[in-house]
Amino acid sequence: MTSIDERAQEQAEKILGTSAPASRADDSPGYRVFRWINTVFLVLVCAATLYPFVNVIAQAFSAEEYITRGQVNLVPRGFNLTTFSAVFSDDRFWINYRNTVVYTVVATAIAITLTTMLAYAISKKHLKGRGFIIAVALGTMVFNGGIIPNYLLVEGLGMRNTIWAIVIPNAISAFNLLIMKSFFENFPAELEEAAQIDGLTTYGVLLRVVLPLSRAVIATMVLFYAVFFWNQWFPALLYFDDADQYPVTMYLRNLMAAALVNEDLGTDSAQISSNIQAVAMLLTMLPILCVYPFVQRYFVSGVMLGAVKQ
Repeated sequence: MTSIDERAQEQAEKILGTSAPASRADDSPGYRVFRWINTVFLVLVCAATLYPFVNVIAQAFSAEEYITRGQVNLVPRGFNLTTFSAVFSDDRFWINYRNTVVYTVVATAIAITLTTMLAYAISKKHLKGRGFIIAVALGTMVFNGGIIPNYLLVEGLGMRNTIWAIVIPNAISAFNLLIMKSFFENFPAELEEAAQIDGLTTYGVLLRVVLPLSRAVIATMVLFYAVFFWNQWFPALLYFDDADQYPVTMYLRNLMAAALVNEDLGTDSAQISSNIQAVAMLLTMLPILCVYPFVQRYFVSGVMLGAVKQ
């Protein structure tokens, strides 16, 4: 009778999806040793990853003399806010910071829209000219026109001193395009066929069926594009003449160069020149670090591609 009840309980657990008791292999000494080694290894990897960030924060708030002596490690020494005060008191810093936010949001929105549409199109094997389009995309990863032809093209199109000089030339990344193409190729065709039978057009299938189930890859591409556009400064150096149009990365680059040139002019200049690099890195990476936790959940959620068996 007991064996019958145990088997019934096992069947109920399988049906209800409840967790089964740990197997003997999970309680074996070898598995426990593996778990400890794996835990220690992952803790060391996390510590090695976090150390540079903590060191940058410590240097940003430390006095110049301790930094030059190499005495700043994980805790700030000689706490000071001289560099932060010099940066924050400048109105141009806030103007350039606003420019960076606008450039990043607009460029990322356009890039993810164009990349998604093109990747979905070339993922269909019946598309005419599909091989040629893919070959062109792969060619851009190998061949580049160079700085001067790109500059002449942007100037010829009248995009200098406009936001489009940053947005349009980098609207589609070939690497991100190929990632999304591979993702859409593995999307269950049965879901799209069912939507077409219900009367949806191609755009309807994309907007109402494919995209809602593609949040993970879209969130990943948004993060890739946002980080890329946020960190850009060289296109601003080429295409912008007005300093009020610069992104914040360009502002921090100019501030760092000026601090190094004027290092011997006084205490404040020397102070800034010593920890300007740490402050620049901290201010540049802080917004991305704040956004990343909200995107991280999509990386592990995945997509229910196994909902329809092929």
